[in-house]
Amino acid sequence: MSTNIYPVRGFFIGKLGKFLKVAVVVALFAYPATIQADTAIPHSQSTAFVAPSAIVAIPDVKTVWVTAYTSDPAETSNHPLITASGGMVHDGEVAANFLPFGTRIQIPSLFGNKVFVVEDRTAARFGGRVDIWMPTVSQAVNFGIQHAKIVILDQNLAIQ
Repeated sequence: MSTNIYPVRGFFIGKLGKFLKVAVVVALFAYPATIQADTAIPHSQSTAFVAPSAIVAIPDVKTVWVTAYTSDPAETSNHPLITASGGMVHDGEVAANFLPFGTRIQIPSLFGNKVFVVEDRTAARFGGRVDIWMPTVSQAVNFGIQHAKIVILDQNLAIQ
C-alpha cells in the first residue's frame, strides 16, 4: 500500500498535502485583514495613522484641446438636441470620448469654478478633446479651439 506522500519544504505532496495547502490558503484569504478606523489606536508619536476625514482626494488634471459645438444639424447626428447619453442638450454639458458619462470636470482657466458634466461624445477623430456645448453657432465660433487644463472632479465608474 502506497501512501503517496513525499516531504518537500515542510509540506506534503499528495492528496492530504494538497488539501492542507488549499485549507491554509483559504483560511488566510477568508480572515478579515482590515482595521476599523474608529478602533485603531495609533502610537502617540506615530505619523502612520491618518483619520479618514483628513484624507483628501487629489483631483486628476489633464491638458487637452477644448472646443465648442452647438445643436446645429450640420455638426451633430440626426437628433441634434439629444446627447449620446440620452438627455437633452443644456448649458454645462460637454462631449468627451476619454471620460465616462456623468464625469464632472472644471476648466478653471476658461470658466473659473463652473462645473461641466460629460453627457455627449465627439467624432472619433476628436477623441482627445473636450467639446463644450454652446447655444449658438456664433458663440462656438468665437470660442474657437484652446489648449487648457481640465480638472476631473469625479468619474462615474459605470460601464459605458
